[in-house]
Amino acid sequence: MSESDIRAAVEQELPGVRADLERLVRIPGIAFEGFDHSHVERSAEAVAELLRGCDLDVKVVRRGGQPAVIGRKPAPAGAPTVLLYAHHDVQPVGDLSLWESDPFEPVERDGRLYGRGAADDKAGVMAHVAALRAFGDQLPVGVVLFIEGEEEYGSDSLEALLAEFRDELASDVIVIADSGNWDVGVPALTTSLRGVINCFVEVRTLRHAVHSGMFGGAVPDALTALSRLLATLHDDAGDVAVEGMVGRAGAAVDYPEDRFRAEAGVVDGVSLVGTGRITDRIWTKPALAVLGIDAPATGEAANALVPWAKAKLNVRLAPGDDPKRAYQALRTHLEQHAPWGAQVTVTFEHDGAPCVIDASGPMFDAARAAFREAWDGTAPVDIGIGGSIPFIATFQELFPRAAILVTGVEDPHAQAHGPNESLHLGEFARVCLAEALLLAKVARVGVPA
Repeated sequence: MSESDIRAAVEQELPGVRADLERLVRIPGIAFEGFDHSHVERSAEAVAELLRGCDLDVKVVRRGGQPAVIGRKPAPAGAPTVLLYAHHDVQPVGDLSLWESDPFEPVERDGRLYGRGAADDKAGVMAHVAALRAFGDQLPVGVVLFIEGEEEYGSDSLEALLAEFRDELASDVIVIADSGNWDVGVPALTTSLRGVINCFVEVRTLRHAVHSGMFGGAVPDALTALSRLLATLHDDAGDVAVEGMVGRAGAAVDYPEDRFRAEAGVVDGVSLVGTGRITDRIWTKPALAVLGIDAPATGEAANALVPWAKAKLNVRLAPGDDPKRAYQALRTHLEQHAPWGAQVTVTFEHDGAPCVIDASGPMFDAARAAFREAWDGTAPVDIGIGGSIPFIATFQELFPRAAILVTGVEDPHAQAHGPNESLHLGEFARVCLAEALLLAKVARVGVPA
């Protein structure tokens, strides 16, 4: 198929692709504990049916976690095989009052499709489907689709699945459609991602609550102790102050502050934290945030000194850091900076490795050319991502010869993981076209030597 043929085929398929995307968005497939996992099962079956419709050999698999879907179509003689990754599970919706419409009833407003998972990552699933539909029975490469079912919950069973089905998943190129573009109208390839550590820190100062008037002034309460401990995690400029966590400069592009503040929703008068270029701060340096605190709610708080308090911490690790070593550094810092001799307990939840991708070679050249054509001459930008996709490091380890292309459908206004998540429909059309063009160009490159 020529480029014009591919463009016409993708355009013809887009209405059906959007309709199927909306059907997927209506399934509340949340893999977190406490949610009805029958919806994740429904989501996996819906994806499996979509892949069967593309004439793939399909199976739903699981190894202790939520269901993933594997679809395969052999390569034509001498052609390379491409692994296409996305995930069908979604984040919880959070506070429903913050949504302008039902998160599981897709709605179009101002050229964007709103709904949980509309961008992250059901649109990634449908971008793969769109490319396959565009080629029909003229697919120029072999494909293996791996659509995960618990990425948002930490991919706990992913390594077991990859190990068991390693031979079936072996490929020359891996396309991971779970990132984003630099801006509306500017495509991107993601070449580095930060790692992640989640843990809990609990502070105890008393065996039980005591009267704040009788004992306050001499006895420290745990919530104040926890607050002082958390304050030691950053220096006055807002940089992470945990000794031993690494960071580096060197991001290839900068992020204008006014654009960054607007896209992040920073309130007027609030200063940014950290030092160096904004892209260094969010891509190549560590970050540390307090995600939540267990303590009495203000409406129920008695005039009593709090005996214990607990916080959940989230660390984003710079590319090049090691999660196990960084966790020990954080744990040591928390234990050594406990105020007033408070008892400190640190509990590990999960971690994930950062990664750096060497985005050079013919497959990356093919990807850049496909993006440039899909965006009508706009060259893609190599970007880092402050978020984490820890399993990319696993793919690098299991398939060291494969070129890993990290792409995506999100833009800076998508609000993935937040209320009113949305997908820019014009950009989605370009992503679908870019993937189809990429498969054609990869076929012309051929199987790597």
